[in-house]
Amino acid sequence: MYAGKLVFAQLMDHAPWHTFRSLVAKYRGDFNVRTFSCLDQFLSMAFAQLTFRESLRDIVSCLRAQPTKLYHLGIRGKISRSALADANEVRNWRIYCAFAHALIRQARRLYANEPIGVQLSETIYALDSTTIDLCLSLFPWAPFRDTKAAVKLHTLLDLRGAIPAFIHISDGKLHDVNVLDLLIPEPGAFYVMDRGYLDFARLYTLHQAGSFFVTRAKSNSKFRRVYSLPVDRATGVICDQWVKLTGFYSHQDYPERLRRIHYRDAQGRRLVFLTNHLSLPSRSVCDLYRQRWQVELFFKWIKQHLRIKRFYGTSENAVKTQVWIAICVYVLVAITRKRLGVKPSLYSMLQILSVTPFEKVTLFHLLTETTDIVEQPENCNQLNLF
Repeated sequence: MYAGKLVFAQLMDHAPWHTFRSLVAKYRGDFNVRTFSCLDQFLSMAFAQLTFRESLRDIVSCLRAQPTKLYHLGIRGKISRSALADANEVRNWRIYCAFAHALIRQARRLYANEPIGVQLSETIYALDSTTIDLCLSLFPWAPFRDTKAAVKLHTLLDLRGAIPAFIHISDGKLHDVNVLDLLIPEPGAFYVMDRGYLDFARLYTLHQAGSFFVTRAKSNSKFRRVYSLPVDRATGVICDQWVKLTGFYSHQDYPERLRRIHYRDAQGRRLVFLTNHLSLPSRSVCDLYRQRWQVELFFKWIKQHLRIKRFYGTSENAVKTQVWIAICVYVLVAITRKRLGVKPSLYSMLQILSVTPFEKVTLFHLLTETTDIVEQPENCNQLNLF
């Protein structure tokens, strides 16, 4: 019989706790804290994410039901609803933001050689945002419309492994295109975006940094054809052209050539793509934009399987703390899956971990020998995230 660590503790062993401790010291997270440390807060909130707890009272009741095992989970402080609520209210959310980015760096190294649907060696990012609706009377710091509040989760997703490389949490009023100002362009990388990010001045900044972008043209964009490239209409590509912008302001914002590709998909819809990569095969450009759907699946996945739609606190600090810890749990499960080399999807891993956090069984055995794993129903019309 295995007499080692609990399943939850084995999962947490894959986190770089020396980095966490240095971040707590940097932001003075445990200053004047006597019993309930930042580590206790993180483990309690991570437990809530893994076991799908709905409220602070729910979290505390579940943890108190196993008092003899809390020490083995890594929780040293006394668990109470007020202690957890106060910690979410006042402990700096930047601790968990920085810790999430440390986990992301580890995950991206592990998933660097993951295959994607396009034969390219360069890094490919998909940029998009999702809106989480809130109640305006409870969350007045996040205005969105006259009668409602919201927060936006702006995400730059690395398509190799579906790991978020950049995340920014804002109120609902921040327009998507402004997030381009926060990115540090990576030379040689591809940035795939929808029409909401079509700002030629910002796209020219990406071009000058040596990055490539793929996006869709708006219907009112004005171009002048410079040269037409040969195409194979059997692939769905109608035309492939080098163009220059002719609008007064757009030409000033982007004075160099662009590439415009007309494409007709299997359903007969016509799409017009814009890119600054002039030599990539036209069908590859179309396939690149198709991979942008991975970020939509990422948003759908975390909304369905992590607790980021109902919050345990109403302050800005509490909301950001919960979201960042949810991202930490997502990336930590992805890291564990890769390091152990197990086959179950992240969805299946979460279902297994949600009912076995207090079990004493090796994590590898649990994830490889468990029978009747519940798989997520597949929709034949939707791409798979994992």
